[in-house]
Amino acid sequence: MDHEEAGQLAYRCHRVLEPLHAMIYFAPEAEDRLTAAGLRPGRMCYFASRSAPMGAVGPGTVTATFFNFNPVLVAEHIPEAWKLAAPERVLEARLAAADAALRRLLGADTVASEEVAEAADLARQAAELCVPEGRPLYAAHADLDWPDEPHLVLWHAASLLREFRGDGHIAALVGAGLNGLTALVTHTATGKGFLESVAKRLRGWSDDQWAATVDYLRGEGLLDADGNLTEQGNQLRERMEADTNAAAAAPFATLGAQKAERLRELGRSLSRQIIAEGAFPQEGIFASSR
Repeated sequence: MDHEEAGQLAYRCHRVLEPLHAMIYFAPEAEDRLTAAGLRPGRMCYFASRSAPMGAVGPGTVTATFFNFNPVLVAEHIPEAWKLAAPERVLEARLAAADAALRRLLGADTVASEEVAEAADLARQAAELCVPEGRPLYAAHADLDWPDEPHLVLWHAASLLREFRGDGHIAALVGAGLNGLTALVTHTATGKGFLESVAKRLRGWSDDQWAATVDYLRGEGLLDADGNLTEQGNQLRERMEADTNAAAAAPFATLGAQKAERLRELGRSLSRQIIAEGAFPQEGIFASSR
């Protein structure tokens, strides 16, 4: 398997494992347990729970590693979150929420199944083949102890692989001269991510900020008069995806095609199950933030 093939395999595995990680941001169990730990409901739970592996970091670190949120929005919740609940307590609540949510979405029989145990073992192997250099969110999550139960091992491994890929994606965007908002606008323009209205709402950008960025990207030749990607813009986004796949390829190349394809098969079945059980809102806002 050459590097390009490994990158494509990494992408295919990402597509089926991402829901197993991302369900934590929409499960009611997460907000229930995080607010019980002391956090305020809503965005604070997201910002604090995802950044907690890094410790009680400030808003600049969260903005930098999450990449495409308005810094003003982040600063409304961080570092206030750490005054309400220490990172260690947030992490305990998050793991408890993942446990409860997966038990509800998968059901007791599937949670205890050989398929989940096999998927957990393969996903852990892949996650442990990742390296931390230049991957701050992955590295912080990788410093956490592994859970004991297979369904939580699978969730933690899926989280590690997602953050590893995300860190590599941010590096690709920065290398191309994009910042958080220009990356978000161009991604939205592909038609494969958020709707514009959803992107603004979730990431905290105003209509004026969005419009100014669209004007800037038109001047750069990346968007046309209608706000669609130009040929140059499409080439840029395609290059970013190729670079992201390449940066995520190494653990899957080492894992090997047979094991990676088996992980993809298992992950696809489990993700389909949780999606069918209503793990995500109908508007599809769990889509990648790229």
